[in-house]
Amino acid sequence: MDETIATAAEAYEADAMPRKLDVHTDDCVPRTETLPEAVTQKPVKNKSPAEWAYERLVLYIQNFEKQLDNEHEVAMGLVGGDAGILRIEGLGYFDPDIVTFYGADPSGARTQLIQHVSQLSVILRAVPNATQKEPPRRIGFRLAKELGNA
Repeated sequence: MDETIATAAEAYEADAMPRKLDVHTDDCVPRTETLPEAVTQKPVKNKSPAEWAYERLVLYIQNFEKQLDNEHEVAMGLVGGDAGILRIEGLGYFDPDIVTFYGADPSGARTQLIQHVSQLSVILRAVPNATQKEPPRRIGFRLAKELGNA
């Protein structure tokens, strides 16, 4: 028998129906968006913290990329020391509570950030396309597609 005691906030979050709302100063940016069925079909209380964080990160990255031109790709700023930025090339999670970002730093060195969900803080940045010869890679749309197939 599970006798875990949840705080009021944890109980509320576990029973919450996923929804998203953003407000911007620019009226051209939509305030709400319909969430994909892959995110809403499974109750939040049945998702691990890592899975729930992963799903929401996918949506944020995809939405950020929708606002980019063909000259830019998505990257994330890293906090602490001289960590710099990571051009996001992959995203994953390890149940119950780890989220992993895969990519490369500005010099092209392979980079992986492994983060506990309780420490998750992500800054999405638009950076120039790594190779001007090819169209920018849109990881958010690939992630969203895989989310629907999961």
